[in-house]
Amino acid sequence: MKRATLSLLMGSLLLSACTLMPHYQRPQLPVSDRWPADTNFTNDRANAAPSPGANSQGTTVLSADQIGWRDFFTDARLTRLVEIALENNRNLRIAVLNVSASQAQFRVQRGNLFPAISATGLELAERIPANSGIPLGSSGASSGGAVVPSGPAAITFHQYSAGIGFTNYELDLFGRQRSLTTQAFEQYLAQSETRRSTQISLVAEVAADYFAVLADQALVKLTEDTLHSETETYELTKAMYESDTTTLLALRQAESSVDSARASLAQYRRQLALDMHALTLVLGQDLPADLPPGKDLATEGLVADVPAGLPSDLLAQRPDILSAEHSLRAANANIGAARAAFFPSIQLTASDGTTSSTLNGLFKSGSGTWSFTPTITLPIFTGGQNLANLDLAHLEKSVAVAQYELTIQTAFREVADVLSARGTYLDQREAQSALVDADAEAYRLSLMRFRAGTDSYLATLDAQRSLFSAQQELVQIRQAELTNEVTLYKALGGGWRQRTAKGG
Repeated sequence: MKRATLSLLMGSLLLSACTLMPHYQRPQLPVSDRWPADTNFTNDRANAAPSPGANSQGTTVLSADQIGWRDFFTDARLTRLVEIALENNRNLRIAVLNVSASQAQFRVQRGNLFPAISATGLELAERIPANSGIPLGSSGASSGGAVVPSGPAAITFHQYSAGIGFTNYELDLFGRQRSLTTQAFEQYLAQSETRRSTQISLVAEVAADYFAVLADQALVKLTEDTLHSETETYELTKAMYESDTTTLLALRQAESSVDSARASLAQYRRQLALDMHALTLVLGQDLPADLPPGKDLATEGLVADVPAGLPSDLLAQRPDILSAEHSLRAANANIGAARAAFFPSIQLTASDGTTSSTLNGLFKSGSGTWSFTPTITLPIFTGGQNLANLDLAHLEKSVAVAQYELTIQTAFREVADVLSARGTYLDQREAQSALVDADAEAYRLSLMRFRAGTDSYLATLDAQRSLFSAQQELVQIRQAELTNEVTLYKALGGGWRQRTAKGG
Protein backbone atom coordinates (compact mmCIF):
# COMPACT_ATOMS: atom_id res chain seq x y z
CA MET A 1 0.00 0.00 0.00
CA LYS A 2 2.82 2.40 0.84
CA ARG A 3 4.50 1.76 -2.53
CA ALA A 4 1.20 2.24 -4.36
CA THR A 5 0.52 5.47 -2.48
CA LEU A 6 3.97 6.82 -3.37
CA SER A 7 3.44 5.94 -7.04
CA LEU A 8 0.07 7.65 -6.93
CA LEU A 9 1.56 10.82 -5.50
CA MET A 10 4.35 10.91 -8.10
CA GLY A 11 1.86 10.41 -10.88
CA SER A 12 -0.35 13.20 -9.58
CA LEU A 13 2.58 15.61 -9.49
CA LEU A 14 3.43 14.77 -13.11
CA LEU A 15 -0.16 15.27 -14.17
CA SER A 16 -0.20 18.61 -12.37
CA ALA A 17 2.20 19.99 -14.97
CA CYS A 18 -0.78 20.41 -17.32
CA THR A 19 -2.38 23.85 -17.27
CA LEU A 20 -5.05 25.68 -19.26
CA MET A 21 -3.62 29.14 -18.67
CA PRO A 22 -3.34 31.23 -21.87
CA HIS A 23 0.19 31.99 -23.00
CA TYR A 24 1.07 35.41 -21.58
CA GLN A 25 2.17 38.12 -24.00
CA ARG A 26 3.09 41.60 -22.83
CA PRO A 27 0.91 44.23 -24.55
CA GLN A 28 2.66 46.56 -26.94
CA LEU A 29 3.77 49.91 -25.56
CA PRO A 30 0.99 52.46 -25.99
CA VAL A 31 3.58 55.31 -26.10
CA SER A 32 6.38 56.48 -28.36
CA ASP A 33 9.87 55.03 -28.06
CA ARG A 34 11.32 58.54 -27.65
CA TRP A 35 10.62 61.45 -25.37
CA PRO A 36 8.82 64.41 -26.95
CA ALA A 37 11.06 66.91 -28.74
CA ASP A 38 10.04 69.72 -26.39
CA THR A 39 11.68 68.10 -23.35
CA ASN A 40 14.91 69.99 -24.05
CA PHE A 41 16.80 66.98 -22.79
CA THR A 42 19.63 65.34 -24.72
CA ASN A 43 20.79 61.85 -23.83
CA ASP A 44 23.50 59.90 -25.62
CA ARG A 45 21.64 56.66 -25.00
CA ALA A 46 18.70 57.92 -27.05
CA ASN A 47 20.90 58.21 -30.15
CA ALA A 48 23.47 55.42 -30.30
CA ALA A 49 24.39 53.51 -27.18
CA PRO A 50 27.35 51.19 -27.83
CA SER A 51 26.27 48.73 -25.17
CA PRO A 52 23.62 48.43 -22.45
CA GLY A 53 24.46 50.62 -19.49
CA ALA A 54 27.02 52.71 -21.40
CA ASN A 55 26.84 56.00 -23.28
CA SER A 56 28.60 56.98 -26.49
CA GLN A 57 31.81 57.80 -24.60
CA GLY A 58 31.89 54.31 -23.10
CA THR A 59 31.26 55.47 -19.53
CA THR A 60 28.72 53.63 -17.44
CA VAL A 61 25.28 55.25 -17.24
CA LEU A 62 23.28 54.25 -14.17
CA SER A 63 19.53 54.22 -14.37
CA ALA A 64 17.53 56.14 -11.80
CA ASP A 65 16.65 53.05 -9.76
CA GLN A 66 20.36 52.16 -9.51
CA ILE A 67 21.20 55.50 -7.87
CA GLY A 68 20.57 55.08 -4.16
CA TRP A 69 18.74 57.89 -2.43
CA ARG A 70 21.78 58.36 -0.17
CA ASP A 71 23.76 59.29 -3.27
CA PHE A 72 20.99 61.35 -4.83
CA PHE A 73 20.57 63.62 -1.79
CA THR A 74 23.79 65.32 -0.69
CA ASP A 75 22.33 67.10 2.34
CA ALA A 76 23.20 65.09 5.48
CA ARG A 77 20.17 66.45 7.33
CA LEU A 78 17.84 65.35 4.54
CA THR A 79 19.29 61.85 4.34
CA ARG A 80 18.83 61.46 8.08
CA LEU A 81 15.21 62.55 7.77
CA VAL A 82 14.65 59.97 5.02
CA GLU A 83 16.07 57.28 7.31
CA ILE A 84 13.67 58.29 10.08
CA ALA A 85 10.69 58.25 7.71
CA LEU A 86 11.57 54.79 6.37
CA GLU A 87 11.67 53.51 9.95
CA ASN A 88 8.51 55.15 11.29
CA ASN A 89 6.11 56.08 8.50
CA ARG A 90 2.77 54.34 8.94
CA ASN A 91 1.88 54.18 5.23
CA LEU A 92 5.09 52.31 4.49
CA ARG A 93 4.49 50.05 7.47
CA ILE A 94 1.03 49.19 6.13
CA ALA A 95 2.53 48.46 2.69
CA VAL A 96 5.11 46.11 4.23
CA LEU A 97 2.41 44.28 6.19
CA ASN A 98 0.31 43.94 3.03
CA VAL A 99 3.27 42.30 1.30
CA SER A 100 3.64 39.83 4.18
CA ALA A 101 -0.08 39.07 4.09
CA SER A 102 0.01 38.53 0.33
CA GLN A 103 3.00 36.22 0.72
CA ALA A 104 1.12 34.20 3.34
CA GLN A 105 -1.90 33.90 1.00
CA PHE A 106 0.40 32.58 -1.72
CA ARG A 107 1.85 29.99 0.64
CA VAL A 108 -1.66 28.90 1.63
CA GLN A 109 -2.69 28.50 -1.99
CA ARG A 110 0.54 26.71 -2.92
CA GLY A 111 -0.16 24.15 -0.19
CA ASN A 112 -3.15 22.89 -2.21
CA LEU A 113 -0.72 21.46 -4.79
CA PHE A 114 0.33 18.78 -2.29
CA PRO A 115 -1.69 16.30 -0.24
CA ALA A 116 -2.09 17.15 3.42
CA ILE A 117 -0.75 13.99 5.06
CA SER A 118 -1.61 13.50 8.71
CA ALA A 119 -1.44 10.79 11.34
CA THR A 120 -4.58 9.88 13.27
CA GLY A 121 -5.38 7.85 16.36
CA LEU A 122 -8.91 6.79 17.28
CA GLU A 123 -10.70 5.01 20.09
CA LEU A 124 -14.32 4.01 19.63
CA ALA A 125 -16.34 2.84 22.65
CA GLU A 126 -19.92 1.66 22.10
CA ARG A 127 -22.38 0.44 24.70
CA ILE A 128 -25.34 -1.73 23.64
CA PRO A 129 -28.18 -1.77 26.16
CA ALA A 130 -29.77 -5.06 27.31
CA ASN A 131 -32.53 -6.65 25.17
CA SER A 132 -32.10 -3.94 22.47
CA GLY A 133 -31.82 -6.08 19.38
CA ILE A 134 -29.61 -3.34 17.85
CA PRO A 135 -27.00 -4.53 15.29
CA LEU A 136 -23.51 -4.58 16.66
CA GLY A 137 -21.33 -1.79 15.32
CA SER A 138 -24.26 0.46 14.32
CA SER A 139 -22.29 3.45 15.58
CA GLY A 140 -19.08 2.43 13.87
CA ALA A 141 -18.00 -0.77 15.64
CA SER A 142 -17.06 -3.64 13.34
CA SER A 143 -19.25 -6.68 14.02
CA GLY A 144 -20.24 -7.90 10.58
CA GLY A 145 -23.80 -6.71 11.08
CA ALA A 146 -24.55 -9.27 13.81
CA VAL A 147 -27.60 -8.68 15.94
CA VAL A 148 -27.18 -8.59 19.69
CA PRO A 149 -29.41 -11.31 21.12
CA SER A 150 -31.82 -10.42 23.81
CA GLY A 151 -30.15 -10.71 27.15
CA PRO A 152 -30.25 -9.39 30.66
CA ALA A 153 -26.94 -7.48 30.52
CA ALA A 154 -25.65 -4.62 28.45
CA ILE A 155 -22.58 -5.10 26.25
CA THR A 156 -19.74 -2.58 25.73
CA PHE A 157 -17.40 -2.78 22.71
CA HIS A 158 -14.04 -1.01 22.16
CA GLN A 159 -12.16 -0.42 18.92
CA TYR A 160 -8.72 1.21 18.54
CA SER A 161 -7.12 2.38 15.29
CA ALA A 162 -4.04 4.31 14.17
CA GLY A 163 -3.05 5.33 10.67
CA ILE A 164 -1.58 7.80 8.27
CA GLY A 165 -3.09 9.20 5.08
CA PHE A 166 -4.63 12.16 3.29
CA THR A 167 -8.16 13.34 2.64
CA ASN A 168 -9.79 14.97 -0.41
CA TYR A 169 -6.55 15.64 -2.26
CA GLU A 170 -7.42 17.04 -5.70
CA LEU A 171 -5.46 15.70 -8.65
CA ASP A 172 -4.60 18.82 -10.59
CA LEU A 173 -5.10 17.20 -13.98
CA PHE A 174 -6.13 20.41 -15.74
CA GLY A 175 -4.06 22.88 -13.76
CA ARG A 176 -6.79 24.57 -11.71
CA GLN A 177 -4.75 24.62 -8.51
CA ARG A 178 -1.58 25.51 -10.42
CA SER A 179 -3.38 28.43 -12.07
CA LEU A 180 -4.67 29.65 -8.73
CA THR A 181 -1.16 29.33 -7.26
CA THR A 182 0.29 31.35 -10.13
CA GLN A 183 -2.39 33.97 -9.59
CA ALA A 184 -1.56 34.21 -5.88
CA PHE A 185 2.15 34.45 -6.65
CA GLU A 186 1.63 37.29 -9.14
CA GLN A 187 -0.56 39.11 -6.64
CA TYR A 188 2.21 38.77 -4.08
CA LEU A 189 4.71 40.26 -6.55
CA ALA A 190 2.28 43.08 -7.31
CA GLN A 191 2.01 43.89 -3.61
CA SER A 192 5.79 43.84 -3.36
CA GLU A 193 6.05 46.40 -6.15
CA THR A 194 3.33 48.46 -4.49
CA ARG A 195 5.45 48.54 -1.34
CA ARG A 196 8.41 49.72 -3.39
CA SER A 197 6.23 52.40 -4.97
CA THR A 198 5.12 53.50 -1.52
CA GLN A 199 8.74 53.78 -0.42
CA ILE A 200 9.66 55.83 -3.49
CA SER A 201 6.74 58.17 -2.88
CA LEU A 202 7.73 58.46 0.78
CA VAL A 203 11.33 59.41 -0.05
CA ALA A 204 10.11 61.99 -2.57
CA GLU A 205 7.57 63.39 -0.11
CA VAL A 206 10.19 63.80 2.61
CA ALA A 207 12.47 65.63 0.17
CA ALA A 208 9.67 67.87 -1.11
CA ASP A 209 8.56 68.76 2.42
CA TYR A 210 12.18 69.40 3.43
CA PHE A 211 12.77 71.74 0.49
CA ALA A 212 9.50 73.51 1.33
CA VAL A 213 10.81 74.08 4.87
CA LEU A 214 14.11 75.38 3.47
CA ALA A 215 12.19 77.75 1.20
CA ASP A 216 10.07 78.95 4.12
CA GLN A 217 13.17 79.55 6.21
CA ALA A 218 14.76 81.48 3.34
CA LEU A 219 11.64 83.61 2.95
CA VAL A 220 11.48 84.26 6.70
CA LYS A 221 15.13 85.33 6.71
CA LEU A 222 14.59 87.50 3.63
CA THR A 223 11.54 89.15 5.18
CA GLU A 224 13.35 89.72 8.49
CA ASP A 225 16.19 91.44 6.62
CA THR A 226 13.69 93.48 4.64
CA LEU A 227 11.82 94.46 7.81
CA HIS A 228 15.09 95.50 9.44
CA SER A 229 16.01 97.61 6.42
CA GLU A 230 12.57 99.18 6.21
CA THR A 231 12.60 99.96 9.92
CA GLU A 232 15.90 101.80 9.55
CA THR A 233 14.48 103.71 6.58
CA TYR A 234 11.38 104.58 8.57
CA GLU A 235 13.46 105.90 11.49
CA LEU A 236 15.51 107.99 9.06
CA THR A 237 12.37 109.31 7.36
CA LYS A 238 10.86 110.12 10.73
CA ALA A 239 13.97 112.09 11.69
CA MET A 240 13.86 113.91 8.34
CA TYR A 241 10.18 114.74 8.84
CA GLU A 242 10.84 116.10 12.32
CA SER A 243 13.56 118.32 10.83
CA ASP A 244 11.18 119.46 8.07
CA THR A 245 13.31 117.93 5.29
CA THR A 246 10.60 115.56 4.02
CA THR A 247 6.85 115.34 3.89
CA LEU A 248 4.26 113.58 6.00
CA LEU A 249 3.37 111.54 2.90
CA ALA A 250 6.90 110.12 2.75
CA LEU A 251 6.70 109.26 6.45
CA ARG A 252 3.39 107.42 6.00
CA GLN A 253 4.75 105.58 2.94
CA ALA A 254 7.79 104.43 4.94
CA GLU A 255 5.48 103.35 7.75
CA SER A 256 3.33 101.33 5.31
CA SER A 257 6.46 99.56 4.06
CA VAL A 258 7.28 98.48 7.62
CA ASP A 259 3.74 97.24 8.22
CA SER A 260 3.74 95.36 4.91
CA ALA A 261 7.00 93.63 5.82
CA ARG A 262 5.62 92.70 9.26
CA ALA A 263 2.53 91.17 7.65
CA SER A 264 4.68 89.19 5.20
CA LEU A 265 6.87 87.99 8.06
CA ALA A 266 3.84 86.69 9.99
CA GLN A 267 2.59 84.93 6.85
CA TYR A 268 5.88 83.18 6.15
CA ARG A 269 6.32 82.17 9.79
CA ARG A 270 2.86 80.62 9.70
CA GLN A 271 3.68 78.78 6.48
CA LEU A 272 6.94 77.55 8.01
CA ALA A 273 5.07 76.11 10.98
CA LEU A 274 2.57 74.35 8.69
CA ASP A 275 5.30 72.84 6.53
CA MET A 276 7.15 71.70 9.63
CA HIS A 277 3.97 69.94 10.76
CA ALA A 278 3.69 68.24 7.36
CA LEU A 279 7.30 67.08 7.60
CA THR A 280 6.72 65.76 11.11
CA LEU A 281 3.68 63.81 9.93
CA VAL A 282 5.53 62.11 7.09
CA LEU A 283 8.42 61.27 9.43
CA GLY A 284 6.10 59.59 11.90
CA GLN A 285 7.73 61.34 14.86
CA ASP A 286 9.01 64.72 16.02
CA LEU A 287 12.23 66.03 14.55
CA PRO A 288 15.13 64.83 16.73
CA ALA A 289 17.38 67.42 18.29
CA ASP A 290 20.59 65.75 17.12
CA LEU A 291 20.04 66.22 13.37
CA PRO A 292 23.22 66.96 11.41
CA PRO A 293 23.59 70.46 9.99
CA GLY A 294 21.80 71.07 6.72
CA LYS A 295 22.58 73.07 3.62
CA ASP A 296 21.06 76.30 2.38
CA LEU A 297 18.40 76.29 -0.32
CA ALA A 298 20.67 78.24 -2.65
CA THR A 299 23.46 75.66 -2.38
CA GLU A 300 24.27 74.07 -5.72
CA GLY A 301 24.30 70.29 -6.01
CA LEU A 302 21.67 69.54 -3.37
CA VAL A 303 20.57 66.65 -5.59
CA ALA A 304 22.58 64.50 -7.99
CA ASP A 305 22.04 64.49 -11.74
CA VAL A 306 19.73 61.73 -12.99
CA PRO A 307 19.91 60.37 -16.58
CA ALA A 308 16.50 60.03 -18.14
CA GLY A 309 17.31 57.07 -20.40
CA LEU A 310 14.78 55.74 -22.90
CA PRO A 311 10.99 55.46 -22.48
CA SER A 312 11.23 51.65 -22.55
CA ASP A 313 13.46 51.78 -19.44
CA LEU A 314 10.37 52.67 -17.40
CA LEU A 315 9.13 49.09 -17.79
CA ALA A 316 12.02 47.83 -15.71
CA GLN A 317 12.20 50.70 -13.20
CA ARG A 318 8.75 52.00 -12.37
CA PRO A 319 7.21 49.85 -9.61
CA ASP A 320 3.66 50.90 -10.47
CA ILE A 321 4.16 49.60 -14.04
CA LEU A 322 5.64 46.36 -12.73
CA SER A 323 2.78 46.03 -10.26
CA ALA A 324 0.22 46.56 -13.03
CA GLU A 325 1.91 43.88 -15.14
CA HIS A 326 1.91 41.39 -12.26
CA SER A 327 -1.81 42.09 -11.81
CA LEU A 328 -2.25 41.43 -15.54
CA ARG A 329 -0.38 38.12 -15.20
CA ALA A 330 -2.60 37.21 -12.24
CA ALA A 331 -5.71 37.89 -14.31
CA ASN A 332 -4.26 35.75 -17.11
CA ALA A 333 -3.69 32.87 -14.66
CA ASN A 334 -7.24 33.17 -13.38
CA ILE A 335 -8.50 32.34 -16.89
CA GLY A 336 -6.75 28.96 -16.59
CA ALA A 337 -8.56 28.24 -13.33
CA ALA A 338 -11.90 29.22 -14.89
CA ARG A 339 -11.25 26.94 -17.88
CA ALA A 340 -10.36 24.00 -15.64
CA ALA A 341 -13.79 24.20 -13.99
CA PHE A 342 -15.33 22.72 -17.19
CA PHE A 343 -13.38 19.47 -16.81
CA PRO A 344 -13.70 16.57 -14.36
CA SER A 345 -12.26 16.91 -10.88
CA ILE A 346 -10.68 13.89 -9.16
CA GLN A 347 -10.18 13.83 -5.41
CA LEU A 348 -8.35 11.13 -3.53
CA THR A 349 -8.68 9.90 0.06
CA ALA A 350 -6.31 7.20 1.25
CA SER A 351 -5.08 5.82 4.55
CA ASP A 352 -2.88 3.02 5.84
CA GLY A 353 -2.84 1.85 9.43
CA THR A 354 -3.89 -0.71 12.00
CA THR A 355 -7.01 -1.47 14.00
CA SER A 356 -7.88 -3.73 16.94
CA SER A 357 -10.56 -4.28 19.53
CA THR A 358 -7.96 -4.06 22.27
CA LEU A 359 -5.31 -1.42 22.82
CA ASN A 360 -2.47 -3.92 23.38
CA GLY A 361 -3.28 -5.66 20.10
CA LEU A 362 -3.21 -2.52 18.00
CA PHE A 363 0.21 -3.17 16.46
CA LYS A 364 0.18 -6.97 16.47
CA SER A 365 0.43 -9.04 13.34
CA GLY A 366 -2.74 -9.24 11.31
CA SER A 367 -4.17 -5.89 12.51
CA GLY A 368 -3.19 -3.91 9.41
CA THR A 369 -5.85 -2.08 7.44
CA TRP A 370 -5.96 0.35 4.50
CA SER A 371 -8.50 2.28 2.48
CA PHE A 372 -8.46 4.10 -0.86
CA THR A 373 -11.37 6.25 -2.01
CA PRO A 374 -11.10 8.07 -5.35
CA THR A 375 -13.93 10.46 -6.19
CA ILE A 376 -14.55 11.92 -9.64
CA THR A 377 -16.87 14.88 -10.20
CA LEU A 378 -17.99 15.79 -13.71
CA PRO A 379 -19.87 19.06 -14.14
CA ILE A 380 -23.10 18.47 -16.07
CA PHE A 381 -25.34 21.41 -15.21
CA THR A 382 -24.18 24.44 -13.22
CA GLY A 383 -26.77 26.97 -14.26
CA GLY A 384 -24.24 28.77 -16.47
CA GLN A 385 -21.92 29.59 -13.56
CA ASN A 386 -18.80 28.10 -15.13
CA LEU A 387 -19.36 29.94 -18.39
CA ALA A 388 -20.05 33.17 -16.51
CA ASN A 389 -16.89 32.73 -14.44
CA LEU A 390 -14.86 32.26 -17.63
CA ASP A 391 -16.40 35.37 -19.19
CA LEU A 392 -15.66 37.29 -16.00
CA ALA A 393 -12.04 36.10 -16.04
CA HIS A 394 -11.62 37.32 -19.63
CA LEU A 395 -13.21 40.67 -18.77
CA GLU A 396 -10.97 41.09 -15.72
CA LYS A 397 -7.95 40.46 -17.94
CA SER A 398 -9.16 43.09 -20.41
CA VAL A 399 -9.51 45.55 -17.53
CA ALA A 400 -6.01 44.64 -16.34
CA VAL A 401 -4.63 45.27 -19.85
CA ALA A 402 -6.29 48.70 -19.96
CA GLN A 403 -4.96 49.53 -16.48
CA TYR A 404 -1.47 48.42 -17.50
CA GLU A 405 -1.53 50.60 -20.61
CA LEU A 406 -2.94 53.54 -18.68
CA THR A 407 -0.18 53.19 -16.08
CA ILE A 408 2.45 53.31 -18.83
CA GLN A 409 0.86 56.35 -20.46
CA THR A 410 0.65 58.14 -17.12
CA ALA A 411 4.29 57.36 -16.37
CA PHE A 412 5.35 58.56 -19.82
CA ARG A 413 3.55 61.86 -19.35
CA GLU A 414 4.96 62.38 -15.85
CA VAL A 415 8.53 61.94 -17.08
CA ALA A 416 7.94 64.06 -20.17
CA ASP A 417 6.50 66.86 -18.03
CA VAL A 418 9.44 67.01 -15.63
CA LEU A 419 11.95 66.73 -18.47
CA SER A 420 10.27 69.65 -20.21
CA ALA A 421 10.51 71.71 -17.03
CA ARG A 422 14.05 70.58 -16.23
CA GLY A 423 15.84 72.70 -18.80
CA THR A 424 13.69 75.77 -18.31
CA TYR A 425 14.13 76.07 -14.54
CA LEU A 426 17.86 76.75 -14.82
CA ASP A 427 17.27 79.47 -17.42
CA GLN A 428 14.49 80.96 -15.31
CA ARG A 429 16.61 80.96 -12.18
CA GLU A 430 19.53 82.64 -13.96
CA ALA A 431 17.23 85.31 -15.37
CA GLN A 432 15.60 85.84 -11.98
CA SER A 433 19.01 86.18 -10.30
CA ALA A 434 19.93 88.89 -12.81
CA LEU A 435 16.62 90.61 -12.08
CA VAL A 436 17.32 90.53 -8.33
CA ASP A 437 20.74 92.10 -8.91
CA ALA A 438 19.22 94.83 -11.09
CA ASP A 439 16.42 95.58 -8.61
CA ALA A 440 18.91 95.67 -5.74
CA GLU A 441 20.98 98.26 -7.57
CA ALA A 442 17.87 100.27 -8.44
CA TYR A 443 16.75 100.23 -4.80
CA ARG A 444 20.21 101.32 -3.63
CA LEU A 445 20.26 104.26 -6.05
CA SER A 446 16.70 105.34 -5.31
CA LEU A 447 17.38 105.22 -1.56
CA MET A 448 20.47 107.38 -2.02
CA ARG A 449 18.48 109.92 -4.02
CA PHE A 450 15.75 110.00 -1.38
CA ARG A 451 18.23 110.49 1.45
CA ALA A 452 19.88 113.26 -0.58
CA GLY A 453 16.50 114.94 -0.95
CA THR A 454 16.56 114.81 -4.74
CA ASP A 455 13.70 112.36 -5.15
CA SER A 456 10.46 111.42 -3.40
CA TYR A 457 10.04 108.33 -1.30
CA LEU A 458 7.54 106.90 -3.81
CA ALA A 459 10.37 105.89 -6.20
CA THR A 460 12.23 104.27 -3.29
CA LEU A 461 9.09 102.44 -2.21
CA ASP A 462 8.50 101.08 -5.72
CA ALA A 463 12.11 99.95 -6.00
CA GLN A 464 11.96 98.25 -2.61
CA ARG A 465 8.74 96.41 -3.48
CA SER A 466 10.19 95.26 -6.81
CA LEU A 467 13.31 93.98 -5.09
CA PHE A 468 11.40 92.14 -2.38
CA SER A 469 9.08 90.54 -4.95
CA ALA A 470 12.03 89.47 -7.13
CA GLN A 471 13.83 87.94 -4.15
CA GLN A 472 10.71 86.03 -3.14
CA GLU A 473 10.26 84.75 -6.69
CA LEU A 474 13.88 83.58 -6.80
CA VAL A 475 13.40 81.48 -3.66
CA GLN A 476 10.22 79.95 -5.06
CA ILE A 477 11.88 79.15 -8.39
CA ARG A 478 14.74 77.41 -6.60
CA GLN A 479 12.28 75.36 -4.55
CA ALA A 480 10.35 74.40 -7.69
CA GLU A 481 13.58 73.45 -9.45
CA LEU A 482 14.64 71.11 -6.64
CA THR A 483 11.16 69.63 -6.35
CA ASN A 484 11.16 68.99 -10.09
CA GLU A 485 14.45 67.07 -9.82
CA VAL A 486 13.01 64.94 -7.02
CA THR A 487 9.88 64.33 -9.11
CA LEU A 488 12.04 63.22 -12.05
CA TYR A 489 13.96 60.85 -9.78
CA LYS A 490 10.67 59.41 -8.54
CA ALA A 491 9.08 59.25 -12.00
CA LEU A 492 12.04 57.25 -13.34
CA GLY A 493 11.68 54.65 -10.60
CA GLY A 494 14.46 55.83 -8.29
CA GLY A 495 14.39 56.38 -4.57
CA TRP A 496 14.10 52.89 -3.12
CA ARG A 497 17.66 51.57 -2.98
CA GLN A 498 19.49 52.21 0.28
CA ARG A 499 22.84 52.35 -1.48
CA THR A 500 24.24 52.39 -4.99
CA ALA A 501 25.04 49.25 -6.91
CA LYS A 502 28.63 49.56 -5.71
CA GLY A 503 27.56 49.83 -2.11
CA GLY A 504 25.26 46.81 -2.25
